[in-house]
Amino acid sequence: MPQEIAKCVSLANADDRVHVIVLCGNGRAFCAGYDLKEYSEGSAVGEASPNQQMPWDPTVDFQFMWANTQDFMSLWHSYKPTICKVHGFAVAGGSDIALCCDVVIMAEDAKIGYPPARVWGCPTTAMWSFRLGPEKAKRMLDQRTEELAQRMSSIPRNQLIMQKMVINQSIEASMAATQRLATLFDGVTRHSPEGMWFKAHAEAHGFPSAIRLRDGGAPVAPQVARPTLPRARL
Repeated sequence: MPQEIAKCVSLANADDRVHVIVLCGNGRAFCAGYDLKEYSEGSAVGEASPNQQMPWDPTVDFQFMWANTQDFMSLWHSYKPTICKVHGFAVAGGSDIALCCDVVIMAEDAKIGYPPARVWGCPTTAMWSFRLGPEKAKRMLDQRTEELAQRMSSIPRNQLIMQKMVINQSIEASMAATQRLATLFDGVTRHSPEGMWFKAHAEAHGFPSAIRLRDGGAPVAPQVARPTLPRARL
């Protein structure tokens, strides 16, 4: 899907009939993110999976996730404005997709977040830190989205493109470095002592059980033993 999103953005940018791009989900939710249940419970190792044979190579993990991150960011880098219409859940990788759009319009009962930030993940787009300030308002969903898209469509394409480029430039100076660090840390979180405990528990007892323990409020992975560091000689 990350690749398909990037391709759709490219097609829309090349189509002179398109002034604005509206992104929405189909079904009970906008997007539930990556299939963490499959990955955590022991999916096959291969190019289409972030799972590796140990020892873990962080550069392989980084390249896999960086490609997805850049596909999501095609919504941000789009020449034409992007509006995301969120209903239900937009969580984990789904929140990355939503927050990469220029404008996010959420239903009153919608929920957005990044649960793996507690254990076993890091938001690779790092858009939370950039978006919480400029965009907090919740608005009426379908009607408001259509009204906004229609009003934006009345503006010349060249004006939309130039104004968006100016606004984006104001925060992009630090964005690239932040995203690289976040994408690297995403892999590290999945291979920390707690991350390895989380995956081992999911393989033995299932992903829902691991989630209940992670989100239950008690210390995560209390049985994880920390390595003893050698004392420095004085």
